[in-house]
Amino acid sequence: MDKKIIYIINGSPRKNWNTDKMCKSFAKGVTNSGAEAVIINLYDIDFKGCRACSACKLKNGKNYGICSYPDNLKEILEKVSIADGICLATPIYFGDVTGVMKMFLERLVYPFIRFDKQYTPIPPKKLKTAVIYTMNVDENTFLNQYIGQNNSAPIGFFENWITHLYEKPKRICAFNTFQYNDYSKYDDVRWNIEDKINQHDNIFPKDLENAYNAGREFVS
Repeated sequence: MDKKIIYIINGSPRKNWNTDKMCKSFAKGVTNSGAEAVIINLYDIDFKGCRACSACKLKNGKNYGICSYPDNLKEILEKVSIADGICLATPIYFGDVTGVMKMFLERLVYPFIRFDKQYTPIPPKKLKTAVIYTMNVDENTFLNQYIGQNNSAPIGFFENWITHLYEKPKRICAFNTFQYNDYSKYDDVRWNIEDKINQHDNIFPKDLENAYNAGREFVS
């Protein structure tokens, strides 16, 4: 039997920092459960969001239901759409996913919905999904302002589209994350540095463990 393939889409620009480490920990959990984990770093890919060419909506068109724009994301989208699962990982910037993650979601979702009253989903597979978020704020701020009541805030809206297309995502979070190796070098008095150091030393290792366990559970 072929191995299950899980794609982990990393929407962070920073290598070997919070989101990247969470992706790698999730991937380790996936591989240790016997599946294949493929990490895609969006900032390494030359692509843009949906160009509204509408080729994916053309009746009887050869590209109906497929994003056909010939850039470096096209092949990745094709592989992701027939994988066994997808994990979307992003830091939270200005209360929302990163720009590249939003562009990826446009390209992923738009071809797989019909323009009827229900936006009927038409993906080739109903994928299992997970989301990883890393952020400066605490959990209450995240839930109240970023997810919002009835998923009304930007991150909630992001998850609504994932759930509409695929299975409801498993949510994995790291709160109050560490930003710099040396805070004294930066013009940043917004955060309590002692809290940040405590988070980095004592809490973030647990976040990584949670991501690992989520990766193992994801395969099963």
